[in-house]
Amino acid sequence: MSHDANIPRTGLARALSKLGFCSRAQAFSLIRSGRVRLNQRPVCDPETPVRLGKDRIEVDGKQVDPAAKVYLMLNKPRGLVTTRSDEKGRETIYSLLPDSADWLAPVGRLDMASEGLLLLTNDSAWGARIASPEAHIEKTYHVQIDAVADQKLVDRLRKGVSTEDGEFLLIKRISILRLGKKNSWLEIVLDEGKNRHIRRMFSELGIEVRRLLRVAIGSVELGDLPKGKTRPLTEEEKETLAAAKK
Repeated sequence: MSHDANIPRTGLARALSKLGFCSRAQAFSLIRSGRVRLNQRPVCDPETPVRLGKDRIEVDGKQVDPAAKVYLMLNKPRGLVTTRSDEKGRETIYSLLPDSADWLAPVGRLDMASEGLLLLTNDSAWGARIASPEAHIEKTYHVQIDAVADQKLVDRLRKGVSTEDGEFLLIKRISILRLGKKNSWLEIVLDEGKNRHIRRMFSELGIEVRRLLRVAIGSVELGDLPKGKTRPLTEEEKETLAAAKK
């Protein structure tokens, strides 16, 4: 058996994503439009097997080399969607990213009305580990609601909330940050992240979420990063998150 036979293979579209060149969806489009060559031959099947580090991949005649790994934190403002393009024409988080950055993918999501800490990377393996439900990485949110919170509400949320469609939503920790005359700020920690998790919990209780701000993922904190700005993760932050799997 030749040495090459032992080299792991991956689909061409996934290979372009792993190299940090583009997303898998973009790679499918590039390949099917005939813009990609594998070992100097045109390829139109996105699932064509590739030996990363061995085979030569070209896009528009230029060789694709592994991109430098990028790990960014973004303070996402409200009103932006967490996608590269939006079919409704809404502004996306990519309008905030440096023009020189390689293709980046969000690690998890924040819905359009939510704000705060969002991680982005072109290291798909690292991002998948962080976003994996099995990792149980804590995510901390500061949440403003249109009700004056009391111990009864806190205890109710700690017990979990069943939705109309039969899903049971849990939180890990909750505390009251401050109380107003008609609203409250709570700190809520999740170690799972279902779609619109916090908003749906309060909606079932007849309470509106006015603001939802993610302030930490694991031990990585948003800190004083200005809204709409990015900064690279430190090596310690990157490694701490990657090692957080329980």
